[in-house]
Amino acid sequence: MSPRLRRRDPPFPPDEQLPVPPRPAGRVLDARLHLLDRQLVDVDEVPVATVDDVELAPPFEGSPDLVATNLLSGPVLATRIFGGRPPRDRWHRVRWAHVTDVGTVLRLGVHGEGLDVLWVERWLRDHVIGRIPGGRHDPE
Repeated sequence: MSPRLRRRDPPFPPDEQLPVPPRPAGRVLDARLHLLDRQLVDVDEVPVATVDDVELAPPFEGSPDLVATNLLSGPVLATRIFGGRPPRDRWHRVRWAHVTDVGTVLRLGVHGEGLDVLWVERWLRDHVIGRIPGGRHDPE
């Protein structure tokens, strides 16, 4: 008979207790469940962007655990419809250090105006909407 185990033989004794894995420090998040497709809001509760992807990195060299470093937002609608991936230079990054609360929405501890995520909206406001008569002020 081959050195492989037969199906009816268990790979370990049935009464053996498996060791409990150590619990990592901090809050453990499931990226798909807690982060992706969540709305980012700034300090003033103004919507900033939607999380489309997460950048992960090991906390130090050789560590098996991963830590979120950036939340990514960008033009992913076409790639979700037609497939593929957007170029890396098209992603807008929001540092994970700016996130203050993870819940139904992700709250940031900074004002959204200072983030690069909103540059398209600022450009449209200044160059398109601002040129429409009455577009430079709030309605009365």
